[in-house]
Amino acid sequence: MRIVVTGGAGFIGRAVVERLAARGDEVVALVRDPAWAAFLAAPGVELVQSTLADPAALEQAMAGADAVVHAAGSYRIGIKADERPAMWDANVGTTERVLDAAIAAKVPRILYVSTYNVVGNTHYKVVQEDDRRAATDGFLSWYDETKLRAHEAAEARIASGAPIVIGMPSQVYGPHDHSAASEQLALAHAGRLPYIALGDLGVAWVHVHDLADGLIAALDRGRIGEAYGFGGECRRLDESVGIAAKVGGHRPPRLRLPTALLRALAPVNDALGGVAGFPANARETIASSAGVSYWGGHDKAARELAFAPRSLAQGVADTWGGDPARAGVRS
Repeated sequence: MRIVVTGGAGFIGRAVVERLAARGDEVVALVRDPAWAAFLAAPGVELVQSTLADPAALEQAMAGADAVVHAAGSYRIGIKADERPAMWDANVGTTERVLDAAIAAKVPRILYVSTYNVVGNTHYKVVQEDDRRAATDGFLSWYDETKLRAHEAAEARIASGAPIVIGMPSQVYGPHDHSAASEQLALAHAGRLPYIALGDLGVAWVHVHDLADGLIAALDRGRIGEAYGFGGECRRLDESVGIAAKVGGHRPPRLRLPTALLRALAPVNDALGGVAGFPANARETIASSAGVSYWGGHDKAARELAFAPRSLAQGVADTWGGDPARAGVRS
């Protein structure tokens, strides 16, 4: 198939492009800078420069495509107020432009990569893709709000007859990830994580290669108009770094930073625009992490797409090495 992928140079998009190319598809990766995305170069992969800002150029790039995968977006928690318009456009505006261009180009299958964050705080319960946050719930981060609005934009187009399938990952980790969550796993695995902060954050870990396989299965045979949750192993952050440390042959960090201390330091940090080890907007980071969980399941994806994510211990070992048996846990 000829498949156009946005966000191919990103963490999730890269894994999708690599797997599509490996199975013999013709992939057109729309990237901001082809030189920077040279690591995607492979037989069957064409790099096309695009900021995803020009609807006409998007439609032209998608002409004759068998499918479009929209994986581009901005994932950052704790941004400053003046960065919000850029994230809104990256997550909402870009989604609207890409989906509309694919519809105008009459692409027969469109996969939109959303997130389980659209459900909001799951209160340590495992939710599914059809669950929704209460109307009275506020947003824990600007990222959550922009991704919900983008998700709603996709649903609106589905309601109008667009051939869209939605994929909803939980917390993704694995090779080439630079997120704070993955960094804590990597440091714990190496025995270099100095302390645990916000340890009660509930995370559903899904390895990026498992996710890529699930997304491609949804693209191939997911039911049009349906959303598929790709949640992984649900753990609190303190449990997660403990597993990563043990897989790497180390003890978990003993020092834990009290959340009350973080809250007390946040106003000073935010006034300074962020200090070492803290985001620019620590108050948003704390609000979206302390006593909060983002636990998503994968029941439908397992039934319909044979999605079977690996355990966190196995994923840590596959990414950074070590023995998953050392963790002494069962998924």
